[in-house]
Amino acid sequence: MMFSYWEIKNWFTDVDYTIVGSGIVGLHAALRLRERFPDAKILIIERGPLPQGASTKNAGFACFGSLSEINDDLKIHTEEEVLALIQKRWAGLQLLRKRLGDAVIDFKPFGGYELFLKDDTAGYEECLRRMPFVNEVLKPLFKTDVFAREVDRFDFKGIHEYLIFNPFEGQIDTGNMMQALLREAVANNILILNSQTVTSYHEKADGIEVALGDFSFFTKKLLFATNGFAEKLTNGMVKPARTQVLITKPIPNLDIKGTFHIDRGYYYFRNINDRILFGGARNLDFEGETTTEFGNTELIQNQLEKVLREVILPNTDFTIAHRWSGIMGMGNHKKPIIEQLSQHTYCGVRLGGMGVAIGSMVGAELGDLV
Repeated sequence: MMFSYWEIKNWFTDVDYTIVGSGIVGLHAALRLRERFPDAKILIIERGPLPQGASTKNAGFACFGSLSEINDDLKIHTEEEVLALIQKRWAGLQLLRKRLGDAVIDFKPFGGYELFLKDDTAGYEECLRRMPFVNEVLKPLFKTDVFAREVDRFDFKGIHEYLIFNPFEGQIDTGNMMQALLREAVANNILILNSQTVTSYHEKADGIEVALGDFSFFTKKLLFATNGFAEKLTNGMVKPARTQVLITKPIPNLDIKGTFHIDRGYYYFRNINDRILFGGARNLDFEGETTTEFGNTELIQNQLEKVLREVILPNTDFTIAHRWSGIMGMGNHKKPIIEQLSQHTYCGVRLGGMGVAIGSMVGAELGDLV
């Protein structure tokens, strides 16, 4: 790419802060830096035509973890760690709603549900047994019980009698959210360059030399908000996790409202504009889905269709309208990595599949690190 004098002068000269990644984390980091440094020159570099990883590709769940997921987390993290993590997700959702407004992101407080498939009796019984304990752990934050049993009124098939209901869960329109954040960034004089890939960067005494192919420019600080693409950056502490999604054509008289989880959050579905959006099943092929390549596989798409047909919409004709995939950032710990990597570089990554919830907080904390 050859840039003109004007482009170099206006976009690449006297840059104070360069952020790699224009997703929910990168945009919140930029907005936080703008609050702190009203006159700084802030540049965001995005390798895709749209925010590439998961920010515009997720299911739009305003959630903080299903009962089975939290129960799993309590087996490998302390109660304090789990509570701190959920606190961060909850605070992130509030920050997002406050910043953009519920009407703009189409926030709907329909609540969230967890279903247990018939062949998961052990998981079902364990969750019912542990529900009072998990509610107790979350009490300091929510001041009341989060999870309760509810009889299935949606006509699902092949599941256990009770669903677990969480009234604090909601859903948002992911596309609206990202457009609103991009508008806010532009209104705050934050420059965004799409379809540009940072190929390397070199630390100097007073800043960083950043290369975009054969062109390079100088920035005082460099912040990485590349979540699922941060494996090299973090020496393998972040692994990419692809998630595959499909959506149906509109279904007349669709009576399903809410966000729904199956199998410890590995499957998730919701209503949107009389359609069902359904994703997940990467636990069928962890190795294959540990990739930064976008794409769908027959194995997982067939499984999603099967569960949709047999469990979710057993008495309804439907047609699949569209399929896509997103790249999340996972690790052996659920806690995000928000840290200084060197004198002039920083990162906010490993969102653990909870980007809608914690992305705004991770971005704000990344902006505060500098």
